[in-house]
Amino acid sequence: MIRKKILLLGDFSVGKTSLVKRYIDGTFDDKYLTTIGVKISKKHLTLKGVECELLIWDIEGSTPSKKISLGYYRGASGAIFVTDLTRKETVEGLESHKDIFLLENPDAKFVVAHNKSDMLSEIARDKMNVNIDENSFLTSAKNGENVEELFTTLMENMLS
Repeated sequence: MIRKKILLLGDFSVGKTSLVKRYIDGTFDDKYLTTIGVKISKKHLTLKGVECELLIWDIEGSTPSKKISLGYYRGASGAIFVTDLTRKETVEGLESHKDIFLLENPDAKFVVAHNKSDMLSEIARDKMNVNIDENSFLTSAKNGENVEELFTTLMENMLS
């Protein structure tokens, strides 16, 4: 069995915990509870005939004025960077989160979740000027849009 540690990183209240709950349990709860420190979840899956265990570290939100401990980053094979499409500053802060993570884990793989896509029209999403490619997704923890694909793509990238 292959075990991989992945991190969910982004600003406060972008939906990191909700994405994990949707992926692990298939549920959504619209009550907001701030993550303090880290919450670790496990998911077993078979991908391309390989048994895998994902250790998903849901890390508290950070901003330029509140940094998280780099100790959380150590040993990570991958990351999911999460933005909130209803808050432009979270999209603008994406590169900062990537830079900090990749400084600690230069060989790690990552994907991007532009979350809360269910809350915006297509026109409003276009105005956010988000880059969508094979490693970035419009996601919704609420309705499950692209959540499975997000985690699967990251795991496939880490196995290749």
